Amino acid sequence: GISAVFFQSCREYEVEQSRTLVRAHGNEVTLRWNDVFLQLDRYAVGYRPGPVPHALGYLGFAAYEAVVPGMPEYNSLANLYNGLVVPRYDETLEYHWPTVINEVYAFMMKRFFFHMENSYPTEFGLIEKTRQELYAKYVAETSPEVMERSVLRGQEVARVFYDWERTDEAAHNAFLTPRPPYNAPSGPGYWAPTIPDFAQAMFPFWGQVRTFALREEEQLSRPPIPYSEHPESLFFAQAFEVYSMVKNIKNNGPEAYEQRWLAEFWSDDILGLTFSPPARLIAVADQVVKAENLNLEETVELYAKMGMSLNDISVAIWQSKYVYNLERPVSYIRRIMAQYYPDAANWTTILNNPIDGFQGVTPSFPAYPSGHSGFGGAGGKILSSFFEFNSKRPGTYTFTDQCHLYRTEFNGKPRTLASFKDLAYEDAYSRIPLGVHFRMDCDAGVLLGELAAQRVLELPWKK
Repeated sequence: GISAVFFQSCREYEVEQSRTLVRAHGNEVTLRWNDVFLQLDRYAVGYRPGPVPHALGYLGFAAYEAVVPGMPEYNSLANLYNGLVVPRYDETLEYHWPTVINEVYAFMMKRFFFHMENSYPTEFGLIEKTRQELYAKYVAETSPEVMERSVLRGQEVARVFYDWERTDEAAHNAFLTPRPPYNAPSGPGYWAPTIPDFAQAMFPFWGQVRTFALREEEQLSRPPIPYSEHPESLFFAQAFEVYSMVKNIKNNGPEAYEQRWLAEFWSDDILGLTFSPPARLIAVADQVVKAENLNLEETVELYAKMGMSLNDISVAIWQSKYVYNLERPVSYIRRIMAQYYPDAANWTTILNNPIDGFQGVTPSFPAYPSGHSGFGGAGGKILSSFFEFNSKRPGTYTFTDQCHLYRTEFNGKPRTLASFKDLAYEDAYSRIPLGVHFRMDCDAGVLLGELAAQRVLELPWKK
């Protein structure tokens, strides 16, 4: 018995020795594809806020499953999900893992963003262009036989994941109809379309989308502060904070510069201007991955966890939004607070859209809880799990976010953050000075985001 076990482990060791492992490669392939995603995401009509994290979840998970055979300390997670059967592989054979990942991203992104092929041909063209550039580079690194096998592996796994994604009817191609017919409840305190564009509700049914780790009973946030129009109520106080902070910014009062900078730096609300709020966490992670020079194994793990967490929190936040249907600050301030503060009747947010010219915009879905806060909470916790409080770094991770370094249409000057919790909170509470959220929206969003990340971290990643 003992000799058989010994022989088995020796054989496994030999197999491992003869094959190149995922960790032997650098992070280039993933970072290149993230860059393509961020460029597509900037212009992808109907993609924000739900389909973006959804796509990131499937891309990250598919890339992980495609190369996990070359990650001996890691488990495949496919057996946790009904209907997901990842193709088997021959573990005695050599694969070029960056090529496998290259094919996964190319295959899935062409399908996730097919609606951009005619409207944004340059951006859509980046998919095939990037695939070919990386392929040409990798051809020189390995044999034609290994190359062909690796291409096939990537395509097979990507096809399986895309076919599995198609079985989620609430999510599949939902970006084609981001504003389906929806009968919102009406009455005091309930959400209604807001000035200046009065856009209809976005993704009212996104709460039905499949999650990777967050259980159904965990997908509803705690209830908001009870609605009240009384000037001494907690609800009124929350609205007063938003009203007065925005007024202070517009009047260049104390700390107005800092508050506006915070609000604009984290906004990412405007399609065509920047990448979306969930993708912002990918843009942040890219900077840290580069700075820390993660190997491919670590990189694949990070983006799988990040994408899956962002997917799950988008589902939970949007389910909660349309269960509580809470009105936005602008509605309450103009309707209720104007009775006490006459200038509140014409109050607007500081979110302006330079693309279509609308001023004082509010995103077109209920307030509670905040999406930015959920994405920040989830992304911050995933980043913390990699880069903070471990053997390499016993404390927090301080870094400078340079996402918007060269922006001229708003203050994109880099901000230095003392920790990833700091990042989550900045992302979340930037929504108050912008004028689009109550503080309670941000509180609830961060909490739910951290829970979504926690559930993903608890999956059996390691053997």
